[in-house]
Amino acid sequence: MEQSLNEIFSSKNEMVKKGQIVDATEKYFASNAKTIDFDGMVTNGKSEMLTKMLGFAGAITNVNGITLHHASLNGNVSFSEFTFDFDMKDGSKILWHEIIRSVWENGKIIEEQYFKS
Repeated sequence: MEQSLNEIFSSKNEMVKKGQIVDATEKYFASNAKTIDFDGMVTNGKSEMLTKMLGFAGAITNVNGITLHHASLNGNVSFSEFTFDFDMKDGSKILWHEIIRSVWENGKIIEEQYFKS
């Protein structure tokens, strides 16, 4: 039986909550996916996003917490509100309160945009 988009969306959020951000990108991004970061940085294609996520994940020393506050799906657009708390290898700390907006097509993300809140 085919998974509903709601089930797919929930599975992706579960992976992110466990810190499996690279795996979630691999599993849920379409090959032509585009991302737009809150600083305006754009990735074109799943391979660019994977490279970015691998670099980011590799710079994390410790995951202090990843909290999913709210998740909503309306048609083919989803919103997830997360707090990410990381210690980085360069000694800095990341504490992001972020809204992730995803546009889905055939169970894959074709566009994802990140908003700091």
